Amino acid sequence: MKGLYQLRLAQFYQWVDVLLLNGTFMSMYLLRFMHSLPHNRDQYLIMMLAGNLLWLFIGSVLGTYRIKRLDYTLMNQVEAFTKAALVHAGTLMMLLYLVQWGEDISRLFLLSVYLGFMATSLTVRIASLFVIQQYRRVGFNAYHYVVVGDEMMTEQLRLVYDQQPELGYRCLGTFEIRPEHSIQTEVDRLDAYLQREQPDFLYCCLNNLSPQQTQEVIRLAERNKTQIRLVPDFRGFLTHQARIEYHGVFPLIEVSTKPFSNVQEESLKRVFDLTFSAVVMILGLPIFLLVMLAVKLSSPGPIFFTQERSGRWGKIFKIYKFRTMYANADSFGLQHSQGDKDPRITPIGLFLRRSRLDELPQFFNVLKGDMSVVGPRPLPYYDVEMLMKEVPHDFRRLLTVKPGITSIGQIEVGYASNLAENVKRLRCDMQYLTQYSLRQDIRLILLTVQVMILGRGK
Repeated sequence: MKGLYQLRLAQFYQWVDVLLLNGTFMSMYLLRFMHSLPHNRDQYLIMMLAGNLLWLFIGSVLGTYRIKRLDYTLMNQVEAFTKAALVHAGTLMMLLYLVQWGEDISRLFLLSVYLGFMATSLTVRIASLFVIQQYRRVGFNAYHYVVVGDEMMTEQLRLVYDQQPELGYRCLGTFEIRPEHSIQTEVDRLDAYLQREQPDFLYCCLNNLSPQQTQEVIRLAERNKTQIRLVPDFRGFLTHQARIEYHGVFPLIEVSTKPFSNVQEESLKRVFDLTFSAVVMILGLPIFLLVMLAVKLSSPGPIFFTQERSGRWGKIFKIYKFRTMYANADSFGLQHSQGDKDPRITPIGLFLRRSRLDELPQFFNVLKGDMSVVGPRPLPYYDVEMLMKEVPHDFRRLLTVKPGITSIGQIEVGYASNLAENVKRLRCDMQYLTQYSLRQDIRLILLTVQVMILGRGK
């Protein structure tokens, strides 16, 4: 099963899904029409048959049943199946209305079918994934590999696979090429080694092999069952994501130096920012009006505070906040916030800072495109100058993304009153560059809401 398990597992999931789709349909049909059959039962039968064909077609187009060992995770399985189920439901509803059956089919029936189908199919996936991973953990269905190179690379690869035993990769050892011997002698020795150990994969460390040696090892693998995997010396960019692209016949390793891996990912973030900001500004309008009234009545001066901040690529923009300080705050000669004891902060301003409500107008900056909902803290010029002297490389990396209303640094550190706190907040925000995902953004937003509710803003 080792070489064909992905195909068999995909076929298993496909036909189990078809059986569950039909079984759920029939079960819900009997429950819904237990006492009397509907007059349009022929429509239900045709819909069931069309649903089967549609499911097989959508699964093929979306690649729902393409399974690779490294990608066979619970999250990937749930995401692929849920996407297929939603597309299937939407397409089926569209077809029903095109043939003018939309009003004849019970919507409650369709909803119960899809909920039952998704619940049972996901249960099967979770159970089978658990069984397969436990099966591999104890050594079955394992891929065995040998590293052609040095012991250090072997240990690094072994560490990767040992941390994920559910992948089922087992190391048979290291084969070191002896430079004092001829290429043919070493190839013959490796040939005998492969015949004895019978590994599934041969990992060739390119930094330890000459092009001629690599070519001879590949030729050797062509007459054995072993598959070749070329391993570049990636130790110089372990902290970066990398992927291989083929430009003609040339494989190029693209090293990701930016938090977004592609244009689609950045576009998705922008769509989320616009949608989330619009919803907050519409639903939060009563809160906006109350805060505006409170700021106006608490002390003389404007309602909003504007200041020039450094944005993406160092572009200067005006940030909007609710005013939390007295109108003559500049007369105190201070730049950084001094915390709760800052004499410039108004009583209502202290509450706004702790609850983060003073940041609400920045959603207008998000709509304008100057900021994102989640991103590094936008800084005034004096903090920019300070960090450019202290940590220029890290700070310039932060400038590769849009600043945000909230961030890891804003949650963990909050307002910075000195160099040490600024650097600490910067280190926290640096984590965002390597951990970006839409799920991470949502998680940070929820943590920010918790800070607002508990009034723990610093």
